[in-house]
Amino acid sequence: MRSIACVGLFAILVVPFAAPAAGQSGTQPAEVKFVADTLVVQADGSYESDPDLATLTFDISTQEKELKDAYAKASQSMRTVVQVAERNGLGKDAIHTGVLTVTPFYEGGRKQRARSYRVHGLVVLQVQDFSKVGPIMDDSIQDGIADFRSLTYSLANEEAAKKKAVADAMQRALGRATVALEQTRQKLGPARSVSLEVRNLVGIAQISQSQIFAYDSIESTNGPSLGLFGARAKAAPPPPPPVRPERITISANVQCVFQIER
Repeated sequence: MRSIACVGLFAILVVPFAAPAAGQSGTQPAEVKFVADTLVVQADGSYESDPDLATLTFDISTQEKELKDAYAKASQSMRTVVQVAERNGLGKDAIHTGVLTVTPFYEGGRKQRARSYRVHGLVVLQVQDFSKVGPIMDDSIQDGIADFRSLTYSLANEEAAKKKAVADAMQRALGRATVALEQTRQKLGPARSVSLEVRNLVGIAQISQSQIFAYDSIESTNGPSLGLFGARAKAAPPPPPPVRPERITISANVQCVFQIER
């Protein structure tokens, strides 16, 4: 005789393969149809680790009457941040400089000559020695060289961490299914299908929303209304890096359909 397993113990979820008919009242029991000789198990797994990668982002922005002057100042600021990173032991693969973009500002229409130019860019640094984070932040923002944008902690090899979370979830699913069938003296067969979801908590970003608003306000007051040679407002200093960043957790959920051996 073929057997049908419906197990509710050990956090095992038995899921029907057919949904209730449309328009069926929620107070009436749904008609459930199961595939014979199968067991559906759902389990969660996770992997937790200390972060091993800090990503620093700096904003480069200059505005001058002449394009060549604005571009030269932005280029020099970007080179200075790169030099700070190199002095602190970062290699070329850990230093990422974006393309400098130019925004002209006109007196009236675009047919008129631009009265000033704004040059903007980003520098992203990936730091594995967390003791270097503070010095890099301090040296990069001195004298208005660059503005601090964000600091994020993460894992250098996220894919390996995800695999460990998936392996933990699968082990839990196999263990629960085996224990459940032992109660009915049945044997667990191979998985007929597996569905998987991985949820990744990247880490913590050391910049508050209020600082983002402050940064935006500074940028807006440095627009054309200040004049060509208006003094650039000084951005608030970045928050100090945490003594010990929070641990990162990656979780996975699996739903397995196992064959029940006769």
